[in-house]
Amino acid sequence: MEIWMNPSCSKCRSAKADLDAAGVQYTERRYLDEPPTPAELSEVLDRLGLEPWDIARPKETREAGIDHPKDAEHRDAWIAALIENPRAIQRPIITADDGSAYVARDPETVQQAIGRA
Repeated sequence: MEIWMNPSCSKCRSAKADLDAAGVQYTERRYLDEPPTPAELSEVLDRLGLEPWDIARPKETREAGIDHPKDAEHRDAWIAALIENPRAIQRPIITADDGSAYVARDPETVQQAIGRA
């Protein structure tokens, strides 16, 4: 299991605390320091069943000037923009070893991820 997180984010700290309390083994990835590659982000999006604009934080997206159309033709441009501006990616994202993935912004979703550990 891996958690993409920002230590200054309260939702990330809460998710990490829940993983720790459950005794789950995981790798912490500080995605602002180590942004995902295009292939990694694309894989996580596939696992989430989402498109890049679905995991984009609106305020940070606007601040970064990301305004591509939200369609298949511009998917790669969205991925590139999110990698260049990782603050615009929703957090935390938890990927489980079974292939599932979660945008774990609430305790219920974190518990789903823990159930897959």
